[in-house]
Amino acid sequence: MDQNFRRHGISAKKDSWKTILLLSYQSLGVMYGDLSISPLYVFRSTFADDIEHSETNEEIYGVLCFVFWTLTLVPLFKYVFVVLRADDNGEGGTFALYSLICRHAKVSLLPNRQIADEALSTYKLDCPSESENVSKVKGLLEKHKSLHTALLVLVLLGTCMVIGDGVLTPAISVFSAVSGLGFSMSKEHHLYAVVPITCFVLVCLFALQHYGTHRVGFLFAPIVLTWLLCITTLGVYNIFRWNPQIYKALSPYYMYSFLKKTKKRGWMSLGGILLCITGSEAMFADLGHFPYTAVQIAFTFMVYPALILEYMGQAAYLSKHHQLNDHLGFFITVPENVRLPVVIVGIFAAVVGSQAIISGTFSIINQSQSLGCFPRVKVVHTSEKIHGQIYIPEINWMLMILCIAVAVGFRDTKHMGNASGLAVMTVMLVTTCLTSLVIVLCWRKPPIIALAFLIFFGSIEILYFSASLIKFLEGAWVPIILAFILMTVMFVWHYATIKKYEFDLQNKVSLEWLLALEPSLGIARVPGIGLVYSDLVSGIPANFSRFITNLPAFHRVLVFVCVKAVPVPYVPNAERYLVGRVGPQAHRSYRCIVRLGYRDVHQDVDSFESELVKNLAAFIRFDASDNRGPDSFTSEMSGSGECRLTVIGTAGFSGPPAYEVDGSVELGSVSAGFETIESLTEMTGLETIVAIDRSERRVRFAVDDESDRRLDDTNDSILAELEELRAAQEAGTAFILGKSHVKARQGSSFLKRFAINVGYNFLRQNCRGPDVALRVPTASLLEVGMVYVL
Repeated sequence: MDQNFRRHGISAKKDSWKTILLLSYQSLGVMYGDLSISPLYVFRSTFADDIEHSETNEEIYGVLCFVFWTLTLVPLFKYVFVVLRADDNGEGGTFALYSLICRHAKVSLLPNRQIADEALSTYKLDCPSESENVSKVKGLLEKHKSLHTALLVLVLLGTCMVIGDGVLTPAISVFSAVSGLGFSMSKEHHLYAVVPITCFVLVCLFALQHYGTHRVGFLFAPIVLTWLLCITTLGVYNIFRWNPQIYKALSPYYMYSFLKKTKKRGWMSLGGILLCITGSEAMFADLGHFPYTAVQIAFTFMVYPALILEYMGQAAYLSKHHQLNDHLGFFITVPENVRLPVVIVGIFAAVVGSQAIISGTFSIINQSQSLGCFPRVKVVHTSEKIHGQIYIPEINWMLMILCIAVAVGFRDTKHMGNASGLAVMTVMLVTTCLTSLVIVLCWRKPPIIALAFLIFFGSIEILYFSASLIKFLEGAWVPIILAFILMTVMFVWHYATIKKYEFDLQNKVSLEWLLALEPSLGIARVPGIGLVYSDLVSGIPANFSRFITNLPAFHRVLVFVCVKAVPVPYVPNAERYLVGRVGPQAHRSYRCIVRLGYRDVHQDVDSFESELVKNLAAFIRFDASDNRGPDSFTSEMSGSGECRLTVIGTAGFSGPPAYEVDGSVELGSVSAGFETIESLTEMTGLETIVAIDRSERRVRFAVDDESDRRLDDTNDSILAELEELRAAQEAGTAFILGKSHVKARQGSSFLKRFAINVGYNFLRQNCRGPDVALRVPTASLLEVGMVYVL
């Protein structure tokens, strides 16, 4: 995978066709494993109960026609030519669409949004001017808070169904592939062998997840390519061997004839036909790994023709074999002398397809967690070179247990297909709805175009969705139950997170209180750096006042740290840190806002601590070079009661972090006059950084003759501040976090009391603590008890 396409936004057109073709080949193993193995179970699921294969061939021709046009309209036209263009800085998926919408309209429920975030290079709001109709749609969305909540619920529904698909796809894929072994053993042995072998393969698949995709990923593309060539060859062989006229069945007339003959039974069988597009969403969700052109070429010229030829080949074979109503699976159409090798390749392809959806599940849960919509879990990075490859232990083992339960509980592709089909169509419906909003809000197209997109593709998907929903008692209940449980968990967690932020905002301490903490009051300043974590982007958090009340001492260098999510996929290192003073220079107190995108991750504590100190040193140097001096606090802070913040870049730093930092300080250039948007927050200024040549200036903590010469315009107080920062880092760092106990306010409704007192507290006690999410070492952790009354 070429990360430059994603990280730097390099257009595929600037690269040679050789590079594009190589990336197209690599995308086969990442994006198309699930979609390419759909022929294993489509015909078997479609003809399971609802319809039978008759000698007139109307049923098989009708199913083939539905498969052809469904593959053409949904993956090819909808995804390849429309949805893939709705990327967020090269990233795709449900959260990418939601992120785009939140940036172009004020519909996010996160209360810590700042105008300063719009200066990020990845924010990308370049778009045509709004028309009157577009402005009306935008105004309607922004005006009604209920629409904000409805949009979030829609996104969470899509997210939950993706997680449900992560349970169902490995089960049905591996089970269908292993079922091919039944042709080489007796029926009695087949009944007792398929399920244990499927469970064994699933256990091995999930047990290998902690090694990371990159260790075996080089095998994925060859396996999927081999499988595609295999099914293409089989399709062509069966077409010419059994029914060369099968192409006539692609006429839309056969869909009409099929529904006319089968009526309600034919409509119910659509729940099996829709499985032919299982995995289409992966093209969009995994877009961040490959450029649009490479994905387009791979699907249009390799995957799509292979699937069409294979389905035509299966239909050609079945059109001449009417006695096989009980054996309409894929492997019956494979010649007996090559059946075993095809089964083996199919099992490997099923594992690759399952791997893609498992990795996608890890990714979307990490994104949900970063936006405060999922309980904290431990995220492990499996690759130091490839950004975004993660492993979540708790989720991995839960997925494994649920996959095995589905395989053992159903033991047939019919029920698993009904469950998987409902999950797939729900995600596609959510994508269609969100894309229609992107067309209006982000692309500034007339609302009639978005409405036409929504009606055309939405009607197709609703047709399939209704056919899946009617199978509720025959397996479709699984994704519904999973989605209900997950949505309840996510919504309760998100609701309590928002309420906790509002509580912190209402109970924050004034800056005057902090400045009044003097030795005369029995307050001591101890050596070291104190990092006070809070969700607040301004003000002194209440957990710090509680800390001072119980332990009347705090560190010589005090830093209020806020790690906040921004509605972009990635925040460049040079734009990640907003740094400023809290109080006058002599107080040695600072604020640092660390901005992360929904696909970024918090750094390890050692690297984060060193990066933070580098940023503080760079800010002190800039503060001095800006000629404001130590007495500028009163005049500049009088309006807001809070410090100004400066964008400090750290991408160019190198060298030992403890004593001396040698390297360039990259200062971002942003606009002046930024303020916090939300009425809940106080105004936070953002100091303008003039774009002059400072790239070669160095930051040294040592005070020697060389630094005196290079800092000839810096007064002694700034030199002392740098020296004090160095000494504080050598003395050690303490991480001060709030340990919360949450309860509902008296007089709250029963639903709210149950959600907070029971639901949220249960989740909070059984998920990872904030110290794990922030990667704080236990030896340096100080927890302050806080009671939140929401």
